[in-house]
Amino acid sequence: MELLERVQRTAMKMIRGLDHLSYDREGEALPGAERCWREGVPAAAPPRAAPQLARRRHPTASSFPLSLPPCRNTAGMAAEDEAELNLLECRVCFERYGPDGQRRPQNLPCGHVLCRGCVGALSGREGRRLECPFCRRAWGTAETSDCLPLMQLLEVLGPAGGTIPSAFGRRGCRGAAGTAAAGVGLRLSLGGWGSLVNPSGVSACRRSGRLAVAHDGEKRIHVFGPNGSCLQRFGERGDADDDVKYPLDVTVTSDGHVVVTDGGDRSVKAFDFEGRGVLAVREGFCLPWGLDATPESEVILTDSEAGALYRLTADFKKGKFKMCQMIWSQLIRPRGVAVSQTSGAVVVIEHLRAQGHSSSTRVKIFSAEMDLIGQMDSFGLSLIFPSKIYATAVAFDKDDHITVTDVCSQAVISLGKPEEFPVFNPLISYGLFYPVGLTYTANNSLVVLDSGDHSIKIYSST
Repeated sequence: MELLERVQRTAMKMIRGLDHLSYDREGEALPGAERCWREGVPAAAPPRAAPQLARRRHPTASSFPLSLPPCRNTAGMAAEDEAELNLLECRVCFERYGPDGQRRPQNLPCGHVLCRGCVGALSGREGRRLECPFCRRAWGTAETSDCLPLMQLLEVLGPAGGTIPSAFGRRGCRGAAGTAAAGVGLRLSLGGWGSLVNPSGVSACRRSGRLAVAHDGEKRIHVFGPNGSCLQRFGERGDADDDVKYPLDVTVTSDGHVVVTDGGDRSVKAFDFEGRGVLAVREGFCLPWGLDATPESEVILTDSEAGALYRLTADFKKGKFKMCQMIWSQLIRPRGVAVSQTSGAVVVIEHLRAQGHSSSTRVKIFSAEMDLIGQMDSFGLSLIFPSKIYATAVAFDKDDHITVTDVCSQAVISLGKPEEFPVFNPLISYGLFYPVGLTYTANNSLVVLDSGDHSIKIYSST
């Protein structure tokens, strides 16, 4: 039951709605999660009859945000069923969420979540505006977007709709999430709800020590100094060149430019540290997702829909695009990517499509010449490691070790150098909720982006 309790706590932190407005450090009201899960932008749901609520009472405003009941050791299965019921069902029509169609979970700007079918039903015949059934705020249907945390959870559960404990690998997860590796300690924690909202990417500038973070707030990119102070915010949602609609990942080049993949208009955008847009590449991508910079300020990026890996070359100082070359194809939904700053090796995380079971990931390693060195999926890794691993982010440390975040054990794990892959060395196994981003600073401090509590956690050797 301990695992279920941990999953419940994680889900609560990820999907906690706003019964009140959250405010950032400057006192500006922040919207709720506006993430668009870009496996395709959801089309407006067609008008239909109002949801049938006769079989259960109509929810009140207090019934959301999601509140999971505590586990009861005397009734374990009942507690699991009740927890999943509250987490995975729309609280208007009480149908289970799904990855597609009318059951796809949608965020309202107030932070509450409905299925797409109920959004369409509550918006009336014209389908333009709806009133949140929980807080009674009015919103336009164009302001809704896919609920990223629930979509990620549904992806892990797979199309068969498995249970949360089985999807998160009850077997052996405790072994992978025991104690932290000796000599690694939490030095600094930044952000939190109201400062960061559902962060999705983090990168460190090795020259200045600054951190760039992509998230769902009013201004999509935050830049933090080495001491943790917020130095700059930029990238509002909009259609201008300097706007960022739905940031998926971020990297910082060696010449000091912030490069962002924008799922909203399927582009790659570059900024200086003052927030001035210097370049936007909008042509040729299906869905650019993860990215990392080489020592030469080239950008290696994944295209999740095209199943491809690209090398983007540009003179960011002059704002001049040079070329974007496909260097690998036939990948399966590639997202996270990392480039070694010493050997030039490249690691990609593929998100495999589930066939009746929970989804899995695959770690693929290439040499600097793009020769395939090795690969292993979640099942193969589970034969070696004490638990199932579902990797969400990847990075290289200064010694060329491959490091991944694992949402199953809520841990950060080293997989060894490319020539050693795979080995098992847990680096951080306590204090994380839903790690989705990973980077190293110039002094080899480990930076983890935790979407579960909307924070950045910096670990150093002790």
